[in-house]
Amino acid sequence: MERFIRIYSLLHSAYGPQGWWPLTPPGSTRTKHHSGRPMNDTHRFEIMLGAILTQNTAWTNVEKALEQLHKNKLVRHDRILKAKKERIAQLIRSAGYYNQKAERLVIISKFIRDNTIRSLMARDAADLRKMLLEVKGIGPETADSIVLYAFGKPSFVIDAYTKRVFSRIGICAADAEYDALKEIFEKNIKKDAVVYKEYHALIVEHAKRHCKAKPECEGCPISKLCEKII
Repeated sequence: MERFIRIYSLLHSAYGPQGWWPLTPPGSTRTKHHSGRPMNDTHRFEIMLGAILTQNTAWTNVEKALEQLHKNKLVRHDRILKAKKERIAQLIRSAGYYNQKAERLVIISKFIRDNTIRSLMARDAADLRKMLLEVKGIGPETADSIVLYAFGKPSFVIDAYTKRVFSRIGICAADAEYDALKEIFEKNIKKDAVVYKEYHALIVEHAKRHCKAKPECEGCPISKLCEKII
């Protein structure tokens, strides 16, 4: 546990608060980093859309797609269900796999129609995660992102960055199974949604700045902890 706390402390000192998940302020169509949590159901649904749109693409591409959805007043499940899939697909082209993702946005909208956000908020993290994993197009990483960022419940998110950074540190294998690595994190970090959010975001920031596919170790805040330099 001490090692995980040390890594978190070093990353936080190096990069500061990350303000994830970025949300769109009232009156705007562009997402911005923020501190705190989603303030309303529109924010929660926007995070759900973003979690699906960011599959296999960079966040900059998701921002463009969300901007188009906002401009067309489609960041609401009832309006998505009334729109044609072809129209949705064209609006989210920047996110890639736009036909597939348009279908998934419709599916998650049906899920919210049948399970209100208020009812989902009443569930614990494990139960909510299980429900989301039963939705077509939602895998473990997307489910955990929604549970953590949209609903503020402690469910640690594992992604390719996490595996890269922590395999180089020597905590896991580069091809570690998702749920196995998730369990390691949740056993070694205080079960707190705020900490989970910040830790995951810091890992992503670190991977983008230093722990790239070809690492840039000069100036790395956790280089002394690294066991594997490639």
